[in-house]
Amino acid sequence: MKYLVYIGNKLQSKGNTVTTIDTLGKQLETLGFQLSYASTKKNIVLRLFDMLWTVYKHRKQADYILIDTYSTLNFYYAFAVSKLCRILGLKYIPILHGGNLPNRLQNNPKLSALIFKNAYKNVSPSKYIQHHFKLKQLDCMVIPNSIDLHLYKFKNRSPISSIHLLWVRSFASIYNPKLAVDVLKALKLKGIIASLCMVGPEKDGSLEDTKLYANKIGVEVTFTGGLSKKDWIALSKDYNVFINTTNFDNMPVSVIEAMALGLPVVSTNVGGLPYLIDNNTDGLLVQEKTVEPFVNAIINLKENQALIDNLTLNARKKAESFGWETVKKQWMDLLN
Repeated sequence: MKYLVYIGNKLQSKGNTVTTIDTLGKQLETLGFQLSYASTKKNIVLRLFDMLWTVYKHRKQADYILIDTYSTLNFYYAFAVSKLCRILGLKYIPILHGGNLPNRLQNNPKLSALIFKNAYKNVSPSKYIQHHFKLKQLDCMVIPNSIDLHLYKFKNRSPISSIHLLWVRSFASIYNPKLAVDVLKALKLKGIIASLCMVGPEKDGSLEDTKLYANKIGVEVTFTGGLSKKDWIALSKDYNVFINTTNFDNMPVSVIEAMALGLPVVSTNVGGLPYLIDNNTDGLLVQEKTVEPFVNAIINLKENQALIDNLTLNARKKAESFGWETVKKQWMDLLN
């Protein structure tokens, strides 16, 4: 069986959100692939050196190097690791997560070309990134993010008398967590009974900023910090609307998970979201950075049980297409 080296931010043990290196890596192991990982180092410099050393250490046995590739700092990790792979003559596969990667292609064309034109295969979880890669004449195939469907029991949402919002994401400015607080405030100003729970670990100081902001504008928000998948799935039973407030995105697993659980999703219409959500069919898409469209969409759900039923049933069907039993065949075909 093939030997894989998986490079990414494997920081779950440090309190960070579970990422693809944690989930996909384990799934590939169940298929019989042997894997080595990097890196669990919290310090960004040590993490980079650990990534490079791990690739070099396994250079003789590695069949492929998988590289989680984002659009922020990790973009430069991906560049450094891909350069080492080219020096060592190793086949590498960037897995394209960053919702802002199209801007990277535009603003850093030389670095992007070095990474992506020399890759064995570029893999995107969404047609959104694939579309932008093709515009730059870069080869890219789609293998979607996957979920273990048996973990996600669908729940029919009863008619909404009061709004209980759930937000699940790392606290980072690009995900615009303060917008969720503004939405809660606006609902309350309209006399609607509403609550908000925000689940996720700190990433760039936004968690503390959001807590201070909620206190400043006088709304009570539940902040859980990072939770295990099992715990936030259990928590989701007490909520009836899932909101995604991001400014940039690709194919967020938390949104797919909400769709699988039967939570009606209201999300900003950015990046890969319109490639995931068919507006008014399996979710609601609204303008980013703006409170009123969110509020209107949520009120629409509150007043229209038939809409909730239609959206959530269609969303569950779509989420089932992201099941590992389906997705694993695509990874097997690529890696074997």
